[in-house]
Amino acid sequence: MILLKSRKEIELIRESCIIVAETLQLVKKYVKPGVTTGELDKIAEDYIRSNDAVPAFKGYKPAGMEPYPASICSSIDDQVVHGIPGHRVLREGEIISIDVGVIRKKYYGDAALTVAVGNIDDEKRRLMEITEKSLYIGIEQAVKGNRIGDISAAVQEYVESNGFSVVRDLCGHGVGKHLHEDPQVPNYGSRKTGALIKDGLTIAIEPMVNAGTYRVNVAEDGWTIVTADGKASAHYEHTIAVIDGRTEILTRI
Repeated sequence: MILLKSRKEIELIRESCIIVAETLQLVKKYVKPGVTTGELDKIAEDYIRSNDAVPAFKGYKPAGMEPYPASICSSIDDQVVHGIPGHRVLREGEIISIDVGVIRKKYYGDAALTVAVGNIDDEKRRLMEITEKSLYIGIEQAVKGNRIGDISAAVQEYVESNGFSVVRDLCGHGVGKHLHEDPQVPNYGSRKTGALIKDGLTIAIEPMVNAGTYRVNVAEDGWTIVTADGKASAHYEHTIAVIDGRTEILTRI
């Protein structure tokens, strides 16, 4: 069931989203060769907690899975999403997706971006650019009277027209008092399908785009999603709200 939010609830979600956005921009500054993903995780957790908030991912436990052990997801190169921070050292030429979730006053915020580690090759840079652009193209469709499928189709059309592929096993989602709510927001599909977009809708739109096949596998840790062909993947995400018929990005600063 899709839970439409009141103005007051949207403002509470916005408070969490601002901390998410600030955390992402802070962590981004520390991405460089020689830094470990565990160091990035500590920077994020310390900042989130200093703002009277809680890392949303730490301890998150979907049915049948072990609790997620960290505050951010740090996914490098062929890791699509849900990479677990630890001792891995960032190397020149890699790209890293950083995904952050926050709970404050019982409401969630969620966003992600991809960062270059030093100098990267042209294909990775283009992958990042197309993925980020596809996010904003999807957001443009998140207006009252459209349907979720309009977001999905816009992302897919743009990504595939540029020679990349959208992951199909994972999708965006509603955001509110839960990290993942209805509706699901796929990054592929057909226009004029899916749930009707109404005022009060709060969703996370998050294209996950691969340089090669859209197919993915689950790594041995049970969490990390990797591309099936070992090629790089990029990931960008914003939490948005539909207010007075129009879209507002809550995780933008």
